[in-house]
Amino acid sequence: MEAPASHDQNADQVAYWNGPAGQRWAERQAAQDVLLKPVADLVVDRARLTPGERVIDVGCGSGATAIAFAREVAPSGHVLGIDVSGPMLERARQAAPKDLPIDFVLADATVYPFEPNSFDVLASRFGVMFFADPAVSFANMRKALKLSGRLAFACWREPRENPFFMAPLAAAYKHVPKLPQLGPQDPGPFAFAAEARVRRILGEAGFTGVEMEACPLLLDAAIGRGLDGAVQGAMQIGPVSRALEGQPDDARAAVAASIREALTPFAKGDAVLLPASVWIVTARAS
Repeated sequence: MEAPASHDQNADQVAYWNGPAGQRWAERQAAQDVLLKPVADLVVDRARLTPGERVIDVGCGSGATAIAFAREVAPSGHVLGIDVSGPMLERARQAAPKDLPIDFVLADATVYPFEPNSFDVLASRFGVMFFADPAVSFANMRKALKLSGRLAFACWREPRENPFFMAPLAAAYKHVPKLPQLGPQDPGPFAFAAEARVRRILGEAGFTGVEMEACPLLLDAAIGRGLDGAVQGAMQIGPVSRALEGQPDDARAAVAASIREALTPFAKGDAVLLPASVWIVTARAS
């Protein structure tokens, strides 16, 4: 599959999201859409989209948010979903209803030649934390916005606020080596966890009126499939799956048992409700 044109510093991310990991995320699309719907709903609400508006969905993945945005701006508006992952965009194109005004482009938003001053809203659910130089990336995206344009996106808060991530990973680390520790400014899920850093990045990119709303959530890691579903999901994608790469079957079995033990206190019927917390970030283009 052809790789998108990208900023040199984002090459590792392009490779990751077009490799086996990107394929796994695409295959988990239906489950992820259910799991993360509460976050998508928050972004849709805070973006305050209206019919006729033009929206960029940054890091649109397998298309769930782009579809949700398009339903808000249809019939006269338009959504451009942009992502570096070919496997996920293929799933997005399959999922998007033909009557909705959506296009998808395989590209790095850092360097993509957006039409200047042509979009009303820049929005994202967890698609903005993977840029090597996010101020440069956001500056390029801001050029696409009209003077009256705005942004609304979701990003994860600190790891300690997110047992959704950390409880399965801590259980896995009882049996497999820890992943290399990312610095607080390295691309990754928690790259936008620090409020001061997000404000600095957006300010450098030319945005004003930055607001950051802390939103605690309970996410059903099982998506209604009980402990077995939660354990399977934790091991298929995300940090646990990376920690398990190359590990033997006995280690994987031990990790599964420890994750089940760690998640049992969060089980309620067929749900496994793990605490999570996100920032909903809003700002103006000028």
